[in-house]
Amino acid sequence: MGKTRVAIIGCGTIANSAHAPSYTRNPEVEIAWCCDILPERARALAEKFGTATTRTTEDYRDIIADPDVTCVSVCVPNYLHAPISIACLDGGKNVLCEKPAAMTYEEVLSMKAAADRSGMILNIGVVNRFHTSVNKIRDLIERGELGEVYHVYCSFRAYRSIPGLGGPFTRQDMAGGGVLIDWGVHFLDLINYCIGGPAMRTASASTYNKLGKDMKEYVFTDMWAGPPDYDGKCDVEEFITGLIRTAGPTISLNGAWAQNIDDRAMFVEFLGTRAGVKLEYGSSFTLYTTQDGMLIKTTPVFKMGDMFYEELEAFVRCAAAKEKIRSNIDQVLITAQMMDALYQSAATGREVVAG
Repeated sequence: MGKTRVAIIGCGTIANSAHAPSYTRNPEVEIAWCCDILPERARALAEKFGTATTRTTEDYRDIIADPDVTCVSVCVPNYLHAPISIACLDGGKNVLCEKPAAMTYEEVLSMKAAADRSGMILNIGVVNRFHTSVNKIRDLIERGELGEVYHVYCSFRAYRSIPGLGGPFTRQDMAGGGVLIDWGVHFLDLINYCIGGPAMRTASASTYNKLGKDMKEYVFTDMWAGPPDYDGKCDVEEFITGLIRTAGPTISLNGAWAQNIDDRAMFVEFLGTRAGVKLEYGSSFTLYTTQDGMLIKTTPVFKMGDMFYEELEAFVRCAAAKEKIRSNIDQVLITAQMMDALYQSAATGREVVAG
């Protein structure tokens, strides 16, 4: 049986740091195409991670026309997630689309509809569902070790770290939002994964575009996805605060690309009646409980897997089996719905009630 031939559409940062190297590590996979509207980026990715037969193109339709390609990674800006993923699904390709699934909940539902009618697999890049710590916390919750989990709090805050000011990250028409849709999607999704994705009841949020609004006055020491493009614009939030009521726990959040406090905070806290867990995002966690009248604090030690490799390997495997797994579009609808409701609440200044 031959290797699975895959294609990568969008040859920027995430393609270079995660998708291409993970595919290359899998001996059953071959990168057949690299596609980017900047041909030099496609060629660079192909030269670094491809083979002598890897082809490059500026038009993703060339990939759809290749009957030997079965799996496609979509690693383009947010506004292109839905149209390119839908075209690939309708063209008979299995798709792994980077997070967020799309800019709006309506677009996400259109992607699900395309997956349903085509019978193809559509996974979303919710990579934390493959993180070792996240899965261990999920197991603890499912076994009842935390008792009733009644509240989850997450913080994703950085100090003056707006990415690519003026470019695709900070343009509403290209990104659909700011820090929530960029960083918050990861936090909300891992929370939903751990607590079982309970139905949303209400959402309330406030967002702020204060520090990056006047781009030339924005002071920073470094900028990922930079340098600044002062001919562009910044019309998305760099700060959000919100509260979500679900059929299970409440969820509260504070997120900032930029704030005037030099304190990076990236964590999730699960509060239960028997125990609590604090997860340091992307790392290990601490378990807090009681025993025999004592307060117990435990930091488990275990071997960490490579979540990106496991995500990409699982995609190729489930595509071949036509199996819906933990990162399937069906499993992440609740996260898209929550983000949409938070943005609606911020825009209207009112609490949003789930319909």
